Order: sequence, then structure tokens, then C-alpha cells
Amino acid sequence: MKKLYILFLILATSNVFAQNDKTKKADKLYNRLEFVKAAEEYQEIAIEEADAYVYEQLANCYYNLFKTKDAERWYSQTISEGNTKPDVYYKYAQMLKANGKYQQHNEFMAKFAKAKPRDKRAIAFNKNPNYIPQILAKVTKFEVKNSEINTKNSDFGAISAGNTVYFTSTRDGGRKYGWNDQPYLDIYMATYDGDGELSNAIALSKDINTKFHEGTVSFSPDGKTMYFTRENYYDGKFKKSEEGQGTLNLYTATMSGGEWTNVKSVPFNNDEYSVGHPAVSADGKTLYFASDMPGGLGQSDLYKVAINSDGSFGEPENLGGDINTEGREFFPYISSNNTLYFSSDGHLGIGGLDVFAARVKDASYGAVRNLGTPLNSNADDFSFTFNEESKKGFVASNREGGKGDDDIYEVNLVNPICDVDFVITVTDKETGVILSGAKVVLADDQGNSVGTKTTDAEGKVVFKVECDKSSQLEASIDGYVPEKLDVSSGDNPERSIGIPLAPIEEIIEEEVIVLNPIYFDFDKHNVRQDAAFELDKVVSVMTKYPNMVIKVETHTDFRGPASYNQRLSERRAKSTVQYIISKGIDASRLSSEGKGESTPLIDCKKCTDEEHQQNRRSDFIIVSKD
Repeated sequence: MKKLYILFLILATSNVFAQNDKTKKADKLYNRLEFVKAAEEYQEIAIEEADAYVYEQLANCYYNLFKTKDAERWYSQTISEGNTKPDVYYKYAQMLKANGKYQQHNEFMAKFAKAKPRDKRAIAFNKNPNYIPQILAKVTKFEVKNSEINTKNSDFGAISAGNTVYFTSTRDGGRKYGWNDQPYLDIYMATYDGDGELSNAIALSKDINTKFHEGTVSFSPDGKTMYFTRENYYDGKFKKSEEGQGTLNLYTATMSGGEWTNVKSVPFNNDEYSVGHPAVSADGKTLYFASDMPGGLGQSDLYKVAINSDGSFGEPENLGGDINTEGREFFPYISSNNTLYFSSDGHLGIGGLDVFAARVKDASYGAVRNLGTPLNSNADDFSFTFNEESKKGFVASNREGGKGDDDIYEVNLVNPICDVDFVITVTDKETGVILSGAKVVLADDQGNSVGTKTTDAEGKVVFKVECDKSSQLEASIDGYVPEKLDVSSGDNPERSIGIPLAPIEEIIEEEVIVLNPIYFDFDKHNVRQDAAFELDKVVSVMTKYPNMVIKVETHTDFRGPASYNQRLSERRAKSTVQYIISKGIDASRLSSEGKGESTPLIDCKKCTDEEHQQNRRSDFIIVSKD
């Protein structure tokens, strides 16, 4: 898969060192990114005396070539040999997903999440482990059509510039690159014929295309400056990093006499890391790009840099954790309405790389959303560009059914991409005074948190959500009763939502803390999500009153033997107390008692499911306050 070279070739290496004489040749090929030949060598070793190391290297070869079935097979082998590296679990999960094995994908993502619980990818998965059906069920936003411009080789990175479409391709042969035994990449231009199909592909001049890789491109608003990616080849010299690896750099060219000339290197290029995938904002003042420069969050991050009026550049800025993950973020594109589109394998997707979108407003980024099928597939989907006015664009993919390795697909918007700003104000319920510093959590309709913000000096936070989407909002601050709201976004551009919080004293009576019922599932003692929200109120009360002592009493329904229910209620009482302790309350201030089925709230002989659930409850008795 040729385009993977443009996806930052140095990231494919893992500083591999040979383990013995038999692996030296294969390792050498692997470290030179000649994955086709390396795989052949590892295969021969695997037949005779393979181990977990060889299996992993073989799997990595196929992973980098996006031969998903072969990669899945060898990742399975290395894991069966005892390889428990989190990165192996993650890559194996991605290959399972690409092969449509979603249940097994979830199994190994869970292993990855357990091994690296602080990884953003793990956190996102744990919040919503069954996210794939949700993405597949999204309303279709785009239609896609395989372009007539494609060849049997790799074609991607299409972008319109007036009546011309520029793209990257390996179509014209020439010397081959060892990654996947395809020719080197060049930049081409094409026009539409009388039938509205792209045709007449012409390679750009030798000022732009060299014997090394080129692609992808972006343009200044006036069309006179082109920004493009090339290997580190400039002024007739090809440079490598200290480790002997080639890197990608960004260059500019200007239009003169109908040709692109005057190629210049941008000042933030570096021999030791890659900088590529340019995207210029509609006002021409910002250049977005991808890089694996030191200090990033993941394998490749998105950055931006100011383009000054004289053509010089500011200092590159990482787009931060709202956009970047520990995985790979590539191919940014910024549209005329300030929507940032990009490809990632770190955000929750349905294949390898998926296309995502986030609105840019006042230097911050809205929620990252997966653009769903058919724009995305279980393969790699990338280099998305889109004209907000014509509602047309391009995406590249190596999905099944294409004409070649990577194909360009023409995109047409059929349902609007719609956002609503939730403008939330948190106030004191009794006085109406604004509450700055309150925590507001936005969750999806399943209760999975998708963002947390703190109210400003005006008591406000703003969340950007999709139109016609159900969500939950939770607001909390010390000294007040937390509040939860179910909200629907509708389709108005902005919706104002007030969340009044009652002083914590409202839920304190003489002998008890009055909460909404704390329910348990049948035959279970774990704290449910809805119960955790209510228990946080107890935490708030005990935080404000540091001498308060609480006794927790829990109850079961009538089903099952009384002796068993007694033991179950004791477990429920203990788990409730443990939750409160985990929030920082001293254990000496808490006691618990399981009451079993002895004191039902509803004394019924043939109880309904609802009546049974009401009997499975907890009470919070104030033993002392001062």
C-alpha cells in the first residue's frame, strides 16, 4: 500500500534489532522499510523455528502493507506464543476490526485498555465499548463513487483548485520503492471531460516531481502558492536522519507562466522527523500539517502554524488532546466554514484510518465525530477534502471493490453536517447567582462521557454537538446538589440551557440524606452508573460537613432464599461504602448494614419487576452531624 509511505515512513520502524544470525537479513530489510521482501524472509524463518519475535515482525510487515488477514493471522500467532505487548493487542484489534470481527476486536481492545488504562484510546473505548454499531447506524451523510481517474496502482490526495484537480499517484511506473514494491509517488493534475469525469492526468514538472516521493498538496486562497510534501530532497541533495531514515518535508512553490516553480523549504522542516500533509485555511492565515516531531501526543499529531502577511511562518503549535491521540492523526483539511477534517486510527472508528470532523471556533475544537459510512469503511479512509459551497469533495480508500491499491472516490454530500452549540449556564437555584468553577459533563444518550468543562466567570460553558442528537448534561460544584438533564439538540445553531443547582442542605433532613433511589440490578452488588450519580451527592454532603457520620443500609427484593438475600444486601452495603471512600471520604465516617428482605418498601406477594427494583434500595442515615 504505497500511501503508507506518505503516512510517515519512520513511524513504521520500531527500532528493531536482530536477535540472531537468521533474523539479521529480515530485520535489515524491515528497518529499510522493504516490507514485501522482509515478510518473505520472516516467512522462511517461521517455517523452521519461529518464536514470538518473528511472528510479531511478520505481523507488522502485513500491518504496514494493510494485508489485514495475514496480519491478523500472525498477530494471533505471536500472542499465542505469550506476546502480551499492549501495542500488539492494539494492532491485532485493528486488524480484527478491519476484517469485520467486531466481537473479537472488542475482546482485544479490552486487553489493550487493561494494559494501558491511561491511553486516550483505551479511555475512549472503555467509555463506549460497543461504539461500532452506533457508527454504522449513523444517518448517511455522503455518497461516494469510484473515480475514473484511478489506476491499478495507488491514487489518493485529490483536491480541487479551480477547474483543476491535483492528486498523488504511482501510475507512471519507474523505479520501485521497497515498502510494497510500487513506483515512487508523484503529483498529477487532471481536468473534467465533457461527461463530467476526471481525465487527462498530467504529471507536474520536474521542478516539483523528483526521483523521490511527492504528495499531497494544498493551495493559498489566491491559487498562486502551492504547499506540498516531498521526501527530504532539496537543492539537489537528499538527506537522512542520524538513524539513516528518510523523512518528509514541506515545500512551497509559486505559479509563474503556467508552471509551478521557485520551490522553497519551510523553516520548520527537520532532518530528524517528518513534516507533511499541508492544509491551508480559507483565509490563508494558517497552515495545518501532520508531524511526528518530539513533544507530540502520539505516533503522528496534527499541528498548525501562522502564515504571516509577508509569507513567513510563526511557530508550530500542537492541536492538543481534543484532536490528537496516542495513535496516528494524518491528512488535515480545513474547509471554508472552519471545519477541520482529518484521518485517524486513534479515535473510535470502524476500520484502519477513518475520516473525522471537528469544528474550529476561537482557537478551540468541538467534539470529534466519525463521519460514518460509506465515507468510512473497514479499510483505510484518508485524504478527505471537501468544498462547502458545492458540497462535493474527494476521499481516498483501499477498501474492497476498488480499481487499484488506493483509489480516489468522488464525494457528494446528501445530508447536512449539522452542529448545535449548547450554551450552558449554571446558577444557584435559590438566589440565581451564577456559579463559576462548576464542572459540567456532556454525555451521550447511553451515559458515556464525551467531554468535561468548567464554567467561566459568567457561569457558562459551551459544547458543540450534532443536530437532532440526544445527550445528557451533569453539573456539579462543592456545596450544591449535582443535577442531571436529558437534552435533545434539535437543529437550531444555538441552544441556551440553564442548570440551577440547589444548595446541598436541600437533601439533608434530620436523620437521613434524601436521594433518588439507589437501585441495584437483580442478583448484583456493583454500583451502577445511575447510582454513582446519586452517591456523589452523599460525597458532596460529607465534604461540606467533615464531621458527619453516615450509616448505609441496603435492602433486597423477595426473590431468592432469605439467607442469600441477607448476604447479598451486605455485599451491596459494602460496595456502596467503598464507592464513597474512593471519592476521598474517610472510612471511619461510614458504616454499613445489610437488611436483606426484612424491611421491604413494598410488601407484595406477586411483585412486578418495578416493585422488585424499588425494594432493592439503599438508605443513608445520619448518625451524627457535628
